[in-house]
Amino acid sequence: MASAQAGTFRVLLTVRVRPGTEAEFERAWEEGSKEVTAQSGNLGHTLARSAQEESVYFVVSDWTDRDSFLAFEKSPEHIAHREKLHPFRAGGSLAMMHLVRGV
Repeated sequence: MASAQAGTFRVLLTVRVRPGTEAEFERAWEEGSKEVTAQSGNLGHTLARSAQEESVYFVVSDWTDRDSFLAFEKSPEHIAHREKLHPFRAGGSLAMMHLVRGV
């Protein structure tokens, strides 16, 4: 994902996966990420694994605007992507933000 610019709408998903399913989760995320990056409003989508907590991942996706993300969130493509990841999830949280500055 390239350096984002001010005004970009960013979504940060924290995902706690069931211990022992990390490799399967990563494969399912990669396969399902095509549904995200195919969206015209999506600027990038990344997966990171926590260096501090076992079985915790961070998904960051950047969007042109909030409306583009919310439209995707309600779409059949998002439901399909979420269903691929659901069997591995043990919890998590979602944060949405507007980038103020980028360098």
